[in-house]
Amino acid sequence: MNKSITLILGPWMISLCLLTGAGSAIAAPVPEPVIVALGDSLSAGYELAESDAFPNQLKAALGKLGLGAQLRNAAVSGDTTTGGLSRLDWAIDGNVDLVILELGANDALRGLDPKGTESNLDMMITKIKARGIKVLLAGMYAPPNMGREYADAFNPIYARLAARHQIPLYPFFLDGVAAQPGLRLADGMHPNPAGVKVIAERIAPFVIKALAAK
Repeated sequence: MNKSITLILGPWMISLCLLTGAGSAIAAPVPEPVIVALGDSLSAGYELAESDAFPNQLKAALGKLGLGAQLRNAAVSGDTTTGGLSRLDWAIDGNVDLVILELGANDALRGLDPKGTESNLDMMITKIKARGIKVLLAGMYAPPNMGREYADAFNPIYARLAARHQIPLYPFFLDGVAAQPGLRLADGMHPNPAGVKVIAERIAPFVIKALAAK
């Protein structure tokens, strides 16, 4: 008589079919989830080795939590939300389970209209979800030199979009890094390898929850 045992590893499962008699155990692993990082230089790994960039470090962080995953780097340094929207269709290619949407920092640095930023992100989320792909939205804050008025218009964008689309939000992509000189490159803006590691380890539990969400 055949028996099936399902082992649950986080949100992912491995099924084992146990055969009696002359049969043998056959493992049928569920394919690893495919995750795409769609962002700017913060995700792309500006001035870093590929192994130190966010996608690879996130893969390692997820592995420590027991989840194997395929990570794809679809981030482009200098990209704005307008650029991300224009390349969305070909940047997310093939079967994808989750998109980590990390865009908007360059919009704020350039002082672009927050209404346009929100509209672009809104359209990206809508298009990604229409393909049956889950979205984890990574938030960003306007730099202090842009002034209080601009920050008040820009900063609430991400929480508002997450609520509107009922998707998970990681409130601030640079959490734990932005105010730490030892975790940033000499330009004071981009994370160094140690900084990326902090980002990856902090966002990893959010990624797992996003994958498990219905």
